[in-house]
Amino acid sequence: MTTHSAFRQSLFGLGLLASLSMPAAAFAQAVAPAPEAPTGRAAKTAGSAAKDMVAAANPLAAQAGREILAAGGSAVDAAVAVQLVLNLVEPQSSGIGGGAFMVFWDGKTMTSLDGRETAPAAAKPERFLGPDGKPMKFYDAVVGGRSVGVPGTLRLLEAAHRNWGKLPWRQVIEPAIRLAEEGFAVSPRLNGLLTQEKYLQNDPIARAYFYEADGKPKAVGTVLKNPAFAQTLRTIADKGADAFYTGEIAQDIVATVTGHPTNPGDMTLEDLKGYKVQEREALCGTYRTYRICGMAPPSSGQLAVQQIMGILETQDLASMKPGPEAVHWIAEAGRLAYADRALFVADPAFVNVPVKGLTDPGYIKSRAALVDPNKSMGKAKPGDPPFQKTFLWGSSDGIEYGTSHISIVDRNGHAVSMTTTIEDGFGARLMTKSGFLLNNELTDFSFATTEDGKPIANRVEAGKRPRSSMAPTIVLDSSGKLHAVVGSPGGSLIINYVVKTLVGILDWKLDPQVAADLPNVGSRNGPTELEAGTEAEGWKAALEAKGHEVKLIDQNSGIHAIVVTPAGLVGGADSRREGVAIGN
Repeated sequence: MTTHSAFRQSLFGLGLLASLSMPAAAFAQAVAPAPEAPTGRAAKTAGSAAKDMVAAANPLAAQAGREILAAGGSAVDAAVAVQLVLNLVEPQSSGIGGGAFMVFWDGKTMTSLDGRETAPAAAKPERFLGPDGKPMKFYDAVVGGRSVGVPGTLRLLEAAHRNWGKLPWRQVIEPAIRLAEEGFAVSPRLNGLLTQEKYLQNDPIARAYFYEADGKPKAVGTVLKNPAFAQTLRTIADKGADAFYTGEIAQDIVATVTGHPTNPGDMTLEDLKGYKVQEREALCGTYRTYRICGMAPPSSGQLAVQQIMGILETQDLASMKPGPEAVHWIAEAGRLAYADRALFVADPAFVNVPVKGLTDPGYIKSRAALVDPNKSMGKAKPGDPPFQKTFLWGSSDGIEYGTSHISIVDRNGHAVSMTTTIEDGFGARLMTKSGFLLNNELTDFSFATTEDGKPIANRVEAGKRPRSSMAPTIVLDSSGKLHAVVGSPGGSLIINYVVKTLVGILDWKLDPQVAADLPNVGSRNGPTELEAGTEAEGWKAALEAKGHEVKLIDQNSGIHAIVVTPAGLVGGADSRREGVAIGN
C-alpha cells in the first residue's frame, strides 16, 4: 500500500490543507469517533468547511475548485475547473479526451447528464474479434485508435455550465490555463504510474511530454508544462465546446485516431460533430430513511448499488459493525446485483433495460430471500424481474481503471457528484498535438458478440454508449435535504466501493474520511474479495467457514465523499490516493 503522509505534509507549505481541521467538539457531535486507520496506510484527517467544499483526486485540482467557489461560483463552475486541472495533474485517469457522468442537485431537483463516449458510425459488433473470430487480447485492443470512443466530457461540462453555472465560462477555465502555462510538479502517484506503464512511450508525443530522453519518467517534483493544452483551453474558452468538436482540434483528434501505425480507428469529423450529451432522469431509491440518487443506464453503477443496498436494508447492519458478518451480506447482495448487471444492462437506446423491474421493492425482497445468513450461495444467477421487455445475454465487464471522481457542495447547498474517465490508465496511449490523451472507452463493450446463440446486450454498435460501472451518488435525508455526495473510480469494483462508503456513512455513522478508508470488500459474482494489506485479511477464515471462496486483492479505490452535518461540511479523500477535501 502507498503511504501519503510525506506528500500531505508537503501540502501544508502550499496552504492547501488550511481547512482540514474541525473543532473537536463540533466534530464529535457531527460524526462517530474514528477507528484506527487500515493496516499499512497513513490515515488522513477529515476535511471540514463552513460554506462549501471540494473533494478531488489531486490537491491542485481541489484548490482550483475551491478558488472558483470562493469567487462565488456554483458547484458546477467548480466542477469545470476541477476537471480541467485533473486533465493536467492526473492525466492517466480523466480529461477532455474521455467521458463522464454528472449528477446534480439544485436543492429541489435531481438531474443527471450522460457524457459517456459513443462508438463511431463505422463501428460493428465484430470490432474486437481477431482474424480467428475470437476476442482480442485486452491490450491488443486498447493501444491505438481502434479503442477510442467519441469524447463526451467537454460537451457535458458546457451543458452543465450553461444550465447551472454562475461565473463566466472563461473564468472557470482560467485555473487550468494558468497551470498548463506555468507548470506543475509531477506528483509521486503520477511518477509511479509512469514507471509501471508499458505502452505510453510508444506514442512519440506522450513520450516527449512524460519521459526524459533516456526513457525514464520525469521525476517527482519536475515541473511539467503543457503549452499545447493551454492553447486548446484558450480556444475553448473563446469559442465554446464547438471548437473541440469541429475545426483544428477535431481534425487533430481524428488524425491521431486514424493515423496509428498498427491499430488505427475509424472515427470521423462527422462523429465528433454529431456528439450529444443526454440529460437523463436520475435513478433514485430509498434506503432506510434516506433517498439515494445516481445515474441510470448506460451506467450499471447506481442500479447495482440500489439493488445491493435494498438487500442490505433487510438486515440490521448498524449492529454488525465492520467484520465478517457484514461482509457476508455485502458479498451475497453483490453476487445477485452483478448477475443482473451482466445480463440486463447496456445502452438504453439499444436495449430495453428493465430498470423499473430491477429496482422493484418486491423483486429486491425476493432476491434478498435467496441469501442464507450462514452459507454463501457461490455463483448467483440473474433473476426474472417484472416489467421485462427484452432478454439479451450480456457478459462483458467495464474496466475503467483510468477514472476519477469529484464531489462538490457549494454555499447554496447545491451539489455535484461526477465520475469521469478515459477507461484504462492513460487511455488508448494516444496523445494529441492539442495536449491531451484519448480514451480507450470502446473496450468497455463486450469483445464477444453472442453467447449461447443470443446477442450480447453490451456488444459494439454504431453510436452506442458502452456500459459503465461508474456510480456518482447523491444522498438526501428524510426531509429531502442534502446529506452526502459520494463516488469513486475503480472499474467494476466502483459499485462495491460506493456501497461500502454508503454503509459506513449511513449505517455506521462514520465520518466520510473513515468510511472511505475502511477496507474494501465485496463480490462481483465470483470470489469474495477482501482488500489485501488491511484488517479485512483477518476476516478470511470466518468467511471461508461460511463457504466463501476468498481472494485477497489490491483494491485501489479513490473515494471522495462529503457529508452535510449540523456543524458544517465534512469531507473525505481516499487515503489510497493523493486527493484532498478542502473548502471555504
